Amino acid sequence: MDEVGDKFSAIGALADPVRRRLYGYVTSCTEAVGREEAAEAAGVPVHSARFHLDRLVEEGLLEVEFRRLSGRSGPGAGRPAKLYRRSNQEVAVSLPGRSYDLVGGVLAAAVDRSLAGESLPDALAEEARAAGRQAAAAHEGAGDELDRAAAVLAGEGYEPSRGQAAPVDDLELRNCPFDSLAREHPELVCGINLEYVGGVLDGLRCRHANACLDPAPDRCCVRIRA
Repeated sequence: MDEVGDKFSAIGALADPVRRRLYGYVTSCTEAVGREEAAEAAGVPVHSARFHLDRLVEEGLLEVEFRRLSGRSGPGAGRPAKLYRRSNQEVAVSLPGRSYDLVGGVLAAAVDRSLAGESLPDALAEEARAAGRQAAAAHEGAGDELDRAAAVLAGEGYEPSRGQAAPVDDLELRNCPFDSLAREHPELVCGINLEYVGGVLDGLRCRHANACLDPAPDRCCVRIRA
């Protein structure tokens, strides 16, 4: 299952009202809790709580630890109890896809460099292009330049769509992953988009594909032309 599918599965696990009550109780506690305590709080039998809690563990929403609740150790202390606590996994699904963590990382790194005396516009351009190159470096797919660029950019929510209208072969990016930020600061975000997409092409060692600004409503401001 891909990353988006994993997120839908995890969120779908909370559609069950019993599971949602159990998750809510466990995450409200500062310490890990046992099945019996969680079952009592949710108003369900222990065997039912065990099933739903373990399902939440499978989905990565809860984690398990084993500990003796009596505090005793050694012979006669009994078996450690299975306890549940909130996991560190963050689950969020946005439709269309958004990648605010990406643009946030670029902005934070650029500001750090500017505080050290570097020009902020230059730092933004270099950080965005470096992020694009890094994303491309992890790609191992085949195809021509536009196919490979589309595969990388799809992973960040750009929703690339390849056009075949002669004599132009290009890649339209139907979604801006930074939409709300772009609406408030279009010049800033479009510049980051252009450098990021250009960095992807650099990282893929594309010789014929070029990123250019081509803004239009309801899509990314960048287009890739071959």
